[in-house]
Amino acid sequence: MYEDRFSRLNQYRSLWILVFFDLPTETKKDRQVATRFRKHLLDDGFTMFQFSIYLRFCASKENAEVHTKRLKNNLPPQGKIGFMQVTDKQFGMMEIFYGKKSVEPDTPNQQLELF
Repeated sequence: MYEDRFSRLNQYRSLWILVFFDLPTETKKDRQVATRFRKHLLDDGFTMFQFSIYLRFCASKENAEVHTKRLKNNLPPQGKIGFMQVTDKQFGMMEIFYGKKSVEPDTPNQQLELF
């Protein structure tokens, strides 16, 4: 019974950071900047959900703030970038469709965090 209560609380304490972006890619320099930003996301533990949507699981609000601050310090000079945080519970209610058929979402790789 204690474990059920604890896991339910964790679903509301743990967060997912979603990063949405639209970066210019007209010139070679633009493409290099966009590639560098995507590489930074991957190096920071984000996973590509769609080409310009990346996500990352964070065990706590404090952990999410660290990664959000790191992203803000590495924003490209041009383009549109948005961050959103949702609880693990909210993220688990997402429905994904390929065409008209509903499919189970892939479970992202668990990331171990050492304190």
